[in-house]
Amino acid sequence: MSKSLKMEVYKKHQKSILGSWWEPLRKWFYPTWLVYEASIRFYGYALDVHKYFIDQHDYMGDTIAQTIAITCGIATFIICTFYLTVPACFTLYEFFKDDKPANIPLVNKLKVYF
Repeated sequence: MSKSLKMEVYKKHQKSILGSWWEPLRKWFYPTWLVYEASIRFYGYALDVHKYFIDQHDYMGDTIAQTIAITCGIATFIICTFYLTVPACFTLYEFFKDDKPANIPLVNKLKVYF
């Protein structure tokens, strides 16, 4: 296959297997779904961190353990959300926002199935 013919194949608009109604929605659906799933997971992590420090009350005292537990639990949730969820959601949004086909065949095939 010649290079110009390959480029013509990549210049076609990428259709979704779910239909044309899904194409404008998918750029918002996948990042929103990721925020939901990651938030549940990070909330669980924050609860585990909180529980760990609460269990240390014999060594630190009740007030200090409670203060550290709340602070570290909230910090865990915020750090995970800021450094993991936000960049991943932005990347997903940009991936599906761009209607121009990519020069990479794998990317074009993935967009069809999602």
